[in-house]
Amino acid sequence: MIATIAKAFSVPEIRKKLLFVAAMLALYRLGAYIPAPGIDIDAVKDLENQLTGSNILGFLNLFSGGSLSRLSLFALGIMPYITASIILQLLTVVVPSLERLQKEGEVGQQKITQYTRYLTVALAAMQSFAYVFLFNSLSAGGASVVSNMNPANVLMIVICLTAGTTLLMWIGELITQRGIGNGISLLIFASIVSGVLPGIQTWWNNPDQVFVVMLPFIILGVIVAIVFVQEGQRRIPVQYAKRVVGRKMTSGGSTYLPLRVNMAGVIPVIFAASIMALPPTIGQLINTPAALDFAAFLSPSSWAYVVGEVFFIIIFTYFYTAVTFNPVDQADNLKKYGGFIPGVRPGRPTAEYLDRVLSRLTFPGALYLGAVAAFPTIFFNNVGGGGLFFGGTSILIVVGVALDTVKQLEAQLMMRNYEGFLK
Repeated sequence: MIATIAKAFSVPEIRKKLLFVAAMLALYRLGAYIPAPGIDIDAVKDLENQLTGSNILGFLNLFSGGSLSRLSLFALGIMPYITASIILQLLTVVVPSLERLQKEGEVGQQKITQYTRYLTVALAAMQSFAYVFLFNSLSAGGASVVSNMNPANVLMIVICLTAGTTLLMWIGELITQRGIGNGISLLIFASIVSGVLPGIQTWWNNPDQVFVVMLPFIILGVIVAIVFVQEGQRRIPVQYAKRVVGRKMTSGGSTYLPLRVNMAGVIPVIFAASIMALPPTIGQLINTPAALDFAAFLSPSSWAYVVGEVFFIIIFTYFYTAVTFNPVDQADNLKKYGGFIPGVRPGRPTAEYLDRVLSRLTFPGALYLGAVAAFPTIFFNNVGGGGLFFGGTSILIVVGVALDTVKQLEAQLMMRNYEGFLK
């Protein structure tokens, strides 16, 4: 990986892309420290400790890179965009018009992306309005976080927080278009990595010496397991027959169709974390004894949260795999270009075979994602706020995004080498 990054910096075009990504991430981290207008900064500093524990606000604070605890311009992070993406992808299966748009190719995808942006702005506005009242209900030493709760001040804070999320959405899309890898995933990656120093400090100050010694080995084992399964794939042999194209005869050949054990990547983990964060957040906003008990019941360190997260990870793994890989389309493409799987008839039998193999691969891949997300979270329950950083969800996202980014770099380097060879 280090060699790949070093080679990438030696190529001017890729170096510009990497520097652009670094500049966008630096802008994101800068905005995480700029407080929203109309906020009592001293009261926010006193409340920071309440938002770094293992409750749901601490979990959301981790995904916002500490912005939520400071109530900065980027306090909402990129989570409204992820929630909007989940809603649109689920509606695509239910609403026929959205399903037709998805099948229209790039034009339809642009329309769905536009709907996602509109929904993101609406969700960010509602969420920021709710956070204003939540932070106003929290008090530190008798001082209110929101200095003045008149309509003009509340509207100004809501507009600023909504604009911050919209800006992050734009930055993520810019990174995707002009940089390396998925911009939204890189923003979440930067948010989680920003908590590495507090996490290490919490680990080092832990009174349990056995835990302090065992933690690095456990994290190393989890990372090795993640890399091993993420890179695992089932290679289905494909044979191409000889064809006559114009006056030329193309020679047949053999290749393979790679099916990864975990074709969905870290997307199901991010989606599951977003879904599970919603009910306890609403409980915190309602701020009644029953609602607070419900929020505590679904805190990120509770067994109920872990069970719910594993359930949604398995569901979203199957759902996202079905969205990204269509066996019928793959079988049609193979038949169109004269390819076939040895021992399987082209057409519908090939689609059924691919669907059967994919189902057998997706099940252990979904269990793997759920196990890796749940095990460290259960084990690190006694670490406090640092346990969120060392939790399975955080490690999965960090390692998964790092692997995908390195693959993007390798693909661009290979394309660059072929261009030099052709010239």
